[in-house]
Amino acid sequence: VLVLTMGLLFPLSACSGEGGADADSAALSVRGAYLSMSGCSGTLEVTADYGQRVYTYGMALDWSRDGETVLELTSPEEVAGLRARLTEEGGALEYDGVSVETGPLTGEGLSPMEAPLALLDGVREGYLASTGLETVDEREELHLVIRAPEGVPGTGTELEVWCDPETGTLLRGEILSDGRTVVTCEFQSFTMEGEEEKN
Repeated sequence: VLVLTMGLLFPLSACSGEGGADADSAALSVRGAYLSMSGCSGTLEVTADYGQRVYTYGMALDWSRDGETVLELTSPEEVAGLRARLTEEGGALEYDGVSVETGPLTGEGLSPMEAPLALLDGVREGYLASTGLETVDEREELHLVIRAPEGVPGTGTELEVWCDPETGTLLRGEILSDGRTVVTCEFQSFTMEGEEEKN
């Protein structure tokens, strides 16, 4: 599976949004939690915008740092049960022996099935171009903008992620290609698993 090359750990950019130092501190805390977690799981709705076509999928995510990661489509009915199993050695799509290809969304070849993993990789290791605290529906959310360190806003692949500033729970994420949103992920549930829970 494609892993977006967003660079390794870099210092936070000086370009903070609303919240300033508080947002930067929350971002570092969230990153620490993601780097130390041994796994996570969740359910989400993925909307893929190809320009002429827009598709929406329900998906279940079960990510493991050291073991097997499973992504399974839960809707629509026509593709429910399509499963991607991924390990360090590689991955495979499973669906009653049938492979389904939805096509790449970005120049780097990102597919909708890979979108949640791209968001996880971004929060864990991507260059944090800006951070901010926003109030959405009377709830405070941490907003992260992630792109290549030398990247120019509105060009190439960028990630925007909203999460709980205290727990790190993913709320939603967007993947943009040259300034256009090509994937939107809305999380209905998200649970992080720590090292201590694995032992």
